[in-house]
Amino acid sequence: MLQEFKIFIAKGNVLDLAVGVVIGAAFGKITTSLVEDIINPILGLIIGGVDFTQLKIVLKEAVGDTPEVAVKYGNFIQVLIQFIIIAWVIFMIVKLANRLRISESLVKKE
Repeated sequence: MLQEFKIFIAKGNVLDLAVGVVIGAAFGKITTSLVEDIINPILGLIIGGVDFTQLKIVLKEAVGDTPEVAVKYGNFIQVLIQFIIIAWVIFMIVKLANRLRISESLVKKE
């Protein structure tokens, strides 16, 4: 079983996946910073200087040691913006890769 595991790990696809995961994690941090540090302050300014991440609907106020119950829609919108940015970048990368494959296959035919 150990030998099979070594063969599995040594395959190129597994190494490519590992590199992709590391790059993805780093890209996630960049996207988080873009949304939190650049996009949200601009949106907050547009909607009246409100801290975008603090937007919420309080369903029940805090009482004593019991915390409030709230729908934190500002945080949800922030995460949604991050997702859209990541999805757009992945779409553009796939589009570029497909274009390179098409042009590569045209070169091989000639």
